[in-house]
Amino acid sequence: MNGKRSLAWRVAWFCAPVLALAIAGLAYAYLTHPTTLVVAVAPNGGREPALLRAYAEALTKGKASIRLTLVPFGGVRESAEALQDGKADLAVVRPDVLMPRNGLTLAVLREQATLVVAPRKAGIDAFPGLAGKRLGILAPRTADHALVRGLMERHGLEVRNNAPDGGASPKAVSLVPVEEADLPASLAARRIDAVILLTTPISAAAQRIVGLIRDADGNREAALFGISDIPATLARMPRLQAVTVPAGLFDGEPRLPAEDIATVGASYRLMARATLSRSIAAEVTQHLFEMRSLLAEATSAAEDVTHPAYDTTVGATSARLPIHPGAIDYYEREQESFIERYESWIYLVAIFGGGLGSVVAWLRQRVGRIRRERIEVATLRLLEIRSNARSETDACKLEGMAAETDDLAASVARHAMRRTTEPRTLAAATLAVDAARSTIRRRLGRSGKEAAANEVAGPATED
Repeated sequence: MNGKRSLAWRVAWFCAPVLALAIAGLAYAYLTHPTTLVVAVAPNGGREPALLRAYAEALTKGKASIRLTLVPFGGVRESAEALQDGKADLAVVRPDVLMPRNGLTLAVLREQATLVVAPRKAGIDAFPGLAGKRLGILAPRTADHALVRGLMERHGLEVRNNAPDGGASPKAVSLVPVEEADLPASLAARRIDAVILLTTPISAAAQRIVGLIRDADGNREAALFGISDIPATLARMPRLQAVTVPAGLFDGEPRLPAEDIATVGASYRLMARATLSRSIAAEVTQHLFEMRSLLAEATSAAEDVTHPAYDTTVGATSARLPIHPGAIDYYEREQESFIERYESWIYLVAIFGGGLGSVVAWLRQRVGRIRRERIEVATLRLLEIRSNARSETDACKLEGMAAETDDLAASVARHAMRRTTEPRTLAAATLAVDAARSTIRRRLGRSGKEAAANEVAGPATED
């Protein structure tokens, strides 16, 4: 029984450090394992999916702590719904199409400005001048058409789809879909009088289109204007954003525009669910901007990435298009340190470690007490044998006591060899062994003399 207990204790003492190492290994693996995020990307065939594919590949090659799994969707409405329904951690979102209830901005992937460009000879230099005109639109997406309609209505204009001569009403504007390659012919044939652009102003496409419209004018002059009354427009259409087109952005002679143009536009944003931790959101944002030069080698869409505009931290988190606190941490260089990020884990490990240390200390004391008690029990039994031997005359019983004494002495010796034993306890057990053996030897000697004397005297006879 004692042997089984000893084996159990040896196994326990061996398993304790192994268990501690296993827990430490699991904790290290958990803390260092890359975090994989699901990203809903859209629109199908657009610039944003290509950008995020390049970003995901760069994260993998760079062995970053963040990895992305891309899930493609046909349109930005579907990708926004995936974020809203909890099917994605990140998503490409166009807020004027659908703003997820749980979506917070990490970065602006692309800003679109709403601009109208017309040959100077058309005599159109502001939105009211579009009444009764034919307005070409290059954007094929339904969302862009809906945005144009809303902006026209803000200026008291009625939109008709490809109606001749702008429609029956003097306030009607005929919206005519047109391809970029067909612009010169359409302008020359007066199928369109102007073009409305929903584009990134710095893009090469915007430069080309403005150049084609210049060429349609005999003097290579064009009018370029945006939306009037920006604050009121944003108040009525809060999912849009203000955009400024800097003077001289478009090449030519003279350069356009002559001065800065304030307008509104839509934006494609990388949004995260609100429950995504600040540290992970900050890392996603940081890697995106730090890798922008690398990503630009794979896709020109990386050049359009910018941070959302905000004045104060409070304003950023309470805006109509709020920014994720983790992204703000990166923009303001206030990212969480390792200690801050894993503060709760560190406290838990410290508490667990302290508790484990107390348990180990208690076990050591308990084991030491059990060992001491075993030797003490043996010592008390030896003293009991000595006491019984002093009055015992039966040689057989004394021999049994001697054998038990030897067994107890061997047990004490084994414990002393295998375990550290207090010198005082061991010394007491040794004295008890010596005392018991000495008493038994004396009693056996006296018992032997008495037996010899009885044999010499012979059996007792009657007179």
